Amino acid sequence: MLCVTMNDIPGWEIQRVCGEVFGVTVRSRNAFSQMGAGFKSLVGGELQGMTRNVLASRNEAMTRLFAEAQARGGNALVAMRFDTTELGNNWSEICAYATAVVAVPVTEAAKQTALQLGYGQPAGTAGQGAPGQPGGPGQQPAGQPAWEQPAGQPAWQQPGGQPDWGQSPTDR
Repeated sequence: MLCVTMNDIPGWEIQRVCGEVFGVTVRSRNAFSQMGAGFKSLVGGELQGMTRNVLASRNEAMTRLFAEAQARGGNALVAMRFDTTELGNNWSEICAYATAVVAVPVTEAAKQTALQLGYGQPAGTAGQGAPGQPGGPGQQPAGQPAWEQPAGQPAWQQPGGQPDWGQSPTDR
């Protein structure tokens, strides 16, 4: 899923806004990690245990954010932000929030990004292989390219060349 902190996505057209989405996690601090951080603060340096905890919390919040966006029908997130709140002495809330949208690539560069992200490809085939090799980023896998329509056009285009992402079958 494409996720940006900007309010738009250069080279993409936002066809539909699916709504605000968020992912939240509340974590307690490990007492031993907290104690080690207290000692480390006396001499300075990175608090590695706390860093791992923050990264794990942010990743969990992002995973939940992406799941919520997909559940609402979005294929991209705009205006993504993090918010943190201390809850008591030992708990922290991490919230990732954004606006879920349906975005369609309209420039050649955006279409290349879409292929690299796996839009229009079966799950699990995006970005496989080394660059320049079949199945690598920006390359079509060997055999029948699953993300192309029979006319040889990318899956985001109708035979008339019009984008179809974000349209339900009844809208076409």
